Amino acid sequence: MIDNELILKPGRDRSLLRKHPWIFSGAVSKVIGDPEPGSTILIRSAEGKALASAAYSPKSNIQARIWSWDISEEINAQYLNNKLRIAIDSRRIMLNILNDSTNAYRIIFSESDELPGIIADRYDNWLVVQLLTSGAEFWKDEICASLMELTGINNIYERSDVDVRRLEDLNERKGLISGIEPPDLIEISENGNKFLVDIKNGQKTGFYLDQRDNRKKIILYAKNRSILNCFSYTGGFTVYALNAKAKEVTSIDSSSEALQIAKSNLVVNGLDLQKAQWIENDVFTQLRRFRDEGRQFDLIILDPPKFAPTISQVPKAARGYKDINLLAFKLLKPEGILFTFSCSGGISMELFQKIVADAALDAGAHVKVIEKLHQAADHPIALNFPESEYLKGLICQK
Repeated sequence: MIDNELILKPGRDRSLLRKHPWIFSGAVSKVIGDPEPGSTILIRSAEGKALASAAYSPKSNIQARIWSWDISEEINAQYLNNKLRIAIDSRRIMLNILNDSTNAYRIIFSESDELPGIIADRYDNWLVVQLLTSGAEFWKDEICASLMELTGINNIYERSDVDVRRLEDLNERKGLISGIEPPDLIEISENGNKFLVDIKNGQKTGFYLDQRDNRKKIILYAKNRSILNCFSYTGGFTVYALNAKAKEVTSIDSSSEALQIAKSNLVVNGLDLQKAQWIENDVFTQLRRFRDEGRQFDLIILDPPKFAPTISQVPKAARGYKDINLLAFKLLKPEGILFTFSCSGGISMELFQKIVADAALDAGAHVKVIEKLHQAADHPIALNFPESEYLKGLICQK
């Protein structure tokens, strides 16, 4: 039995009736009882109808996140174990395909797996977890115990060192939870390529697993082309391009540490280092420099970090996306190819395509979209949670 309740304002249950898992503070009429952060509360409509059970986050703008739409289910260690098992099992068909080509993939994807605030990625014999919300934090021990039981992997490293935890009034945290300390770099395999991953300090959980399928797309376009890889991080697209017989690849990133790992990734793949140029600089600054120098490329990759972490930042982010795509179109040779991405949740595919179209117009370029791209299948998109479709991409031809 749930002792504490959250009562919605009149008419604010519509999104829940469509099974959207978030309740914003503006929809809350009152909270009955004295629930602690992360504990389970019962959600009721203004008319008193019990709708769902949820994790309570009093300091967050998202005040509750749904655990279960079945109010008869008790949220406990067994419930979480079952949900984690279902999430892992749901990937079996995909993993049967992936296992021959990679040993690194996402096994838990928060709300898409009805496990809000919980991220878990596998890198060979390590699991990397992110606990992003009060509810995930509340059940930390039970979640980690279940992950070890269900995967047979005892090495768990935490990367809850992300800004979003501050919105939940949680401190950032990282470090070993279980097993042995990971090495500075873990070697993973992906579609015949090798990558060195820093799970302790790298971006996200160490590697952009969500771009796996899109990196493979580069193979179709890279041969004999001069390529510019912007926001290259540890050189994922660079390695694929050079393995696909690119003429040369110029990689730009602001992180010297990321570029050093990227260079090592070329070495472990036995690639020709003479075909790679590395530039440590702000991408916007460097692209303007290339523009002024009259540089041109056959293929350009734009894979920037999240420009709009929240909806309020979308207008500023849109200007940033337009600016960088405008510069790319000016640097692209006639009939050149642009791979352009947005990982900002607040930027929809429709808005992103409009931004890129406006950039092409201002650049005086006639541009066609060859293909639309999304995150890899181990980052599933829940139809009741459109926010889970965060990675958008376009392959364009000038």
